Parts: sequence; structure tokens; C-alpha cells
Amino acid sequence: MIDLYTWGTPNGRKVSIMLEELATDYRAISINIGKNEQFSNEFFAISPNNKIPAIIDHDSKSGSPLALFESGAILMYLAEKFQRLLPASGPNRYKTIQWLMFQMGGTGPTFGQVHHFLRAAPEPVPYAIDRYQKETARLYDVLDGHLASSEFLSEDYSIADIATFPWVARHEWHKIELINYPNVSRWYNIIGNREAVKKGMAIPFVN
Repeated sequence: MIDLYTWGTPNGRKVSIMLEELATDYRAISINIGKNEQFSNEFFAISPNNKIPAIIDHDSKSGSPLALFESGAILMYLAEKFQRLLPASGPNRYKTIQWLMFQMGGTGPTFGQVHHFLRAAPEPVPYAIDRYQKETARLYDVLDGHLASSEFLSEDYSIADIATFPWVARHEWHKIELINYPNVSRWYNIIGNREAVKKGMAIPFVN
């Protein structure tokens, strides 16, 4: 059994999608970041950066429960444990990791900043909005150019696609029209129609 500590954010949904794709038993535990539950002592013991997602694998190969934080590390751990969605060796392994790192270091931080300055900043900051919107558009151009000759981010559907999809799913938040990026739009529809993705995007179930 895997415990997933999560909330309805792109980073949280990466891991719930992954767990649904693996069809493994897991328990989703809501950490309401709107109520600062990520700063509790109990969660800090699992995630010392006070951020979701985090997991505890109660059936790790070490024989002891394994706690992990950082969504990219969790995706790689689960892919290697279940030997799925990340090639074990060869060029495609590193191509997959390359696009995973592109998400972790590029689309995630940039889209997150544009979300903040468009939706949460106490007052408009035109320079920041302009800077992050331009960089967001540039990153979409990178994705669109790559996907012009590739169905998925790597050779096959992988953790790179799983990591990127929940951020692109908020394209309206960062004022991107997917119609302007036809290859991203095609990819987005293919990924979004997967049953595991639909289920993972609905975690956690909050009334």
C-alpha cells in the first residue's frame, strides 16, 4: 500500500495519475494547502520542504516504509519499482528523463509564477506578468516544435507526459490558447482521454 499526501494541484496530480496508470493500491490523503496543513509537524516529518505531493511506500524493497517528497523523484521511483513508463536503459531512458527535467525546471516553475502574478498577487506587477507570460509562450513553442515530430514527449507515453499534462491542463490560468499550439493540443487530447489520467486528475476527492 502506498499513502499519497496530495492536493488538487498540478504537482499533486502528477503522482495520482501515475498511481492510476500503475493500477496499484494507494490511499489518497488530503493536505489542504489553503488551510496550511502542509506545515503540520506530522507532514513535515514526511516532506521537510512542506510541499505536496509526498508518498510513503509501506512495501518498499528495503523492507521498511519509504517516505519521498518531490514529484519528479516520486515518478522516477514508482516507474523503476513497477518497471513501467520509464525505459530501464538506453537512449530513450535519458530522453524521457530529459523531458521530465524540462517540466521540473521549466514549465512547472514558470507556469506557477504566471499563475501567481495573474491570480494571487495582492496587486498587479506588470513587469513580472510580462516576463512570465513571454516565457510561458516560449515554453509552449518548445513543446509544440518537439511534438510536431513525436506523438509523446519521449518515444512512448511516459512519466514525462504524466508530469507535463497537469500543468498544460491549466492553460486557461496562464492565458494560453491551445489552438495556437496544434501539436500540443493534439498531445493534450490524447493524454487527457486516458482513463487513468481522468481518474488521477480527480484526486483528491473533495466535497
